[in-house]
Amino acid sequence: MHGTYQTFSARETGHSVARLEALARLMDAAFVLPGTNIRMGLDALIGLLPVAGDIIAGLISSYLIWEARQLGAPRWLIARMVTNALLDTVLGAFPLVGDAFDVMFRANMKNMALLRRHVEKHGITCPGGKVQRW
Repeated sequence: MHGTYQTFSARETGHSVARLEALARLMDAAFVLPGTNIRMGLDALIGLLPVAGDIIAGLISSYLIWEARQLGAPRWLIARMVTNALLDTVLGAFPLVGDAFDVMFRANMKNMALLRRHVEKHGITCPGGKVQRW
């Protein structure tokens, strides 16, 4: 199943990617900071809880990666996604600087853009059209 989408139909795969992107948006870009154009999500808010918040956010990022693997994402794509999630989790753990990094880096959105592009290269259309750049 390396890089193929045989286990799921194209429609199921497309809908799964759209569902995962919704979770990524919730985690990384669900809200606008009042008085700015800066978007943030639950990742930044959860990350305010010392240690536990970063672990919880990291687990959610891991879930997104696990789902991508279940959909048949190849190892090279999973490796890129893991790298993004590790950067977000490790650097996000630093007080204050890490919180700002969480708001700006948006690992979950990056990972879902990678997955969507890969899926669409294989001819699977995802609801919502083209890849959104964040």
